[in-house]
Amino acid sequence: MTPLRFAAVGGAVIAALLGSPSVADVISDWSTAVAPPPPELKDVTVNPMTTALLLLDIMKAGCTARPRCVAAMPTIVHMHDAARAHRMVVWYSLVGMNGNATPDDVMDAAIKPRDGEWYRQPGPDKFLGSTLEPVLKQAGIKTVIVCGNSFQGATVGTSQEAVQRGYKVIVPVDCSAGEDVYHEQYAAFQLAKGGPVGITSNVTLTRSAMIRFLSP
Repeated sequence: MTPLRFAAVGGAVIAALLGSPSVADVISDWSTAVAPPPPELKDVTVNPMTTALLLLDIMKAGCTARPRCVAAMPTIVHMHDAARAHRMVVWYSLVGMNGNATPDDVMDAAIKPRDGEWYRQPGPDKFLGSTLEPVLKQAGIKTVIVCGNSFQGATVGTSQEAVQRGYKVIVPVDCSAGEDVYHEQYAAFQLAKGGPVGITSNVTLTRSAMIRFLSP
């Protein structure tokens, strides 16, 4: 077969492949997807001396725009109060206000951060370029409890990064919020089973009422 003849045949095969129906992909099969069973929530007991609470992007502007975030606020306040009562490290990421957010811009004054506890970090990975890791290392923290808005953004992003830095992660599903149930479902599944085993094996999903604190 001459080179020209070979090229023509090859081109015809490629054209035929491109013109034929494609193998099924996620978009064409979207309506056939079936949600997996919900992840198991587990009781957890934490040592306040080596555990920190991370409150991520829980700002007036973002939270008031999401009814599910507003609904989660009593739980977030409860987690904050429990952490304060047990003298835990608490750290906040602040976003919005054109990069000029302050502690007064958090959703509820009851969880207002104190000096040295916050950093303006707009991305989903709150470790990136912030004070978070230095604060955790200085305090000897081994475990972080993560609450955030959004669930699929700040909570998932920072939980995954925390695991890769050697921390155990606890995610109470009732103190993070997304735009809707689907976004929260995706986030919970990603952390519990959907992500790499190196991540999922170091993340525990729970509810705030299932967390117990060791006494000093």
